[in-house]
Amino acid sequence: MDVHLDDSGRPRIIERRFVVPEEFSGFRLDHFLKAQIPRLSRTRLQAIIRTGIERADGRPVKPNARVTAGEQIILRRPAQPEPPCPRDFGVLYDDPHVLVVDKPAGLPVHASAKFYFNTLTRLLSERYPDAQTQIAHRLDRETSGCLVVAKGKRAASKLKKAFQYKRVRKAYLAIVRGVPPWTEEHVIDAPLALVDPRTGKIAVRMEVRPDGLPSETRVRVVERRRDRALVRCVPVTGRQHQIRVHLAHAGYPIVGDKLYAHGDELFARYCDEGLTDELLAEIELPRQALHAAWIEFPHPATREPVAVSSPLPADLRAYLDAR
Repeated sequence: MDVHLDDSGRPRIIERRFVVPEEFSGFRLDHFLKAQIPRLSRTRLQAIIRTGIERADGRPVKPNARVTAGEQIILRRPAQPEPPCPRDFGVLYDDPHVLVVDKPAGLPVHASAKFYFNTLTRLLSERYPDAQTQIAHRLDRETSGCLVVAKGKRAASKLKKAFQYKRVRKAYLAIVRGVPPWTEEHVIDAPLALVDPRTGKIAVRMEVRPDGLPSETRVRVVERRRDRALVRCVPVTGRQHQIRVHLAHAGYPIVGDKLYAHGDELFARYCDEGLTDELLAEIELPRQALHAAWIEFPHPATREPVAVSSPLPADLRAYLDAR
């Protein structure tokens, strides 16, 4: 896809502005930027400072220059080709204050090292240029379904507080390996924590650990197949990767989950090689079979509850029906 090119065929210029907070006042420029973009190596950071950094006030740009609170550091770089992904989304609910989109699997929500133009944030700004849209919560790139978007700063503040103070209810559908024996709602109550990187495990992995944060997911089996099942999951708490980790901990990992269903080695292979035919044969689906199926939240203007649902996507329904 050529979304990174302008009408003349040249790479677009991506601009990011960093405002220096009070706590970073007096820091060296390279140390401040490292804190803002921690994934960059020291060598790469030095190269960016030489060629792609400006100070809004025009002062010289040197790695050892000191930054001051409130000043703007401007990063400009040519856009790079991005991995292909869906560039469209459905709308489940829309009014002057709030929007609920049906996010397709594979579409990132926010910009990252690999994605800038191919993000939901970018697509929202293109479709609703005057709405001042702000995404109120998050979904993993491979997860599909309901995502709440505020229109305007006031609505964004109200919605984000609703999520913060747990006034929002959510339910997910997942296809899992194996068939859970549960005939009634099953509660998975297992504390979660980010892995200690000193153990050598993948740094983004969450794990069940006695010293972790309290975490609870309620699960009910919706459909059973010979060796797979469709389950409905209600997260009582909202930890990172909570449903994925809890289902794997219970012995029923989500189909297509490269990190929690197959282990660090496979996940590392995927990161290095991409989705090869061999890897796809092993994991069975190109994405994790997790779908944000239902959400209820207080309307930012009226405070009345708004409930929105999204049906199981066609790719997951076809996989399940083929078992």
